[in-house]
Amino acid sequence: MSDTDLQRADAEIERLRQALETETERCIAAQRQSERAGAEVEEFISMAAHNLRESLRDVALSAQLMAETCAGGLDPGAGAFLERIRERAAGMQSLLTGVVDYWAIGAGRREFSRTDMQAVLDRALLSLDERIAQRCAIVNCDPLPAVMGDSDTLTKVLVHLIRNAIEYCDAPSPRVHVACRRGDPDWVFSVQDNGPGIEPAFRDRIFAAFRRLHGREYPGNGLGLAFCKRAVEWHGGRMWMEPAPAPGSTLCFTLPAAE
Repeated sequence: MSDTDLQRADAEIERLRQALETETERCIAAQRQSERAGAEVEEFISMAAHNLRESLRDVALSAQLMAETCAGGLDPGAGAFLERIRERAAGMQSLLTGVVDYWAIGAGRREFSRTDMQAVLDRALLSLDERIAQRCAIVNCDPLPAVMGDSDTLTKVLVHLIRNAIEYCDAPSPRVHVACRRGDPDWVFSVQDNGPGIEPAFRDRIFAAFRRLHGREYPGNGLGLAFCKRAVEWHGGRMWMEPAPAPGSTLCFTLPAAE
């Protein structure tokens, strides 16, 4: 190779190096801009949710105070309207919490650690203790392993799944069984109930946001299972429904094992 060819090669290498440096700087700047935008959106949603919660609390409290102040002086229709205001305010607060939780999944960096799913289940059951007692529900489980995940998020997943299993069961004593088996390579968890079950045609629909298969006679905002699916996928797993012995439903999901 002649000196001229070497000079040309060196010049091309230098051009490519400079182009790479320029592109790297551009990517870094774009990433920083994206992070700033994400932080601004997170702050906006946090502040908006805080202000909305305050307003909803004021509405509910005002309705309650009016009912107490005017006790005996309201006709039945007015009392029913005030009760409806309180119920709708509580429903909007629940919906707001669900929307914020759903949005927050995946908004931050994934920083998973070894998480004991038995401890996660214990926290979920403690959160549901009052409702379990009210419905005389029975919740049992297999020994649960450790996984790689976020403890708070996985606690919410189990809270949603077990609460749904209890709320949508018409039996006098709802029964819920949390099981686990080793897959390849992940752990496969399942939550089985003795409720009315779900028709095969609707088994994918239940995971869509704001899709409800039941009327307003059952509590909920249509985000519980959508949150669960999103949270499990954020962990690198998947969620689905399996046929269960009638009556009943079985929801399954995978999580990475903690080696």
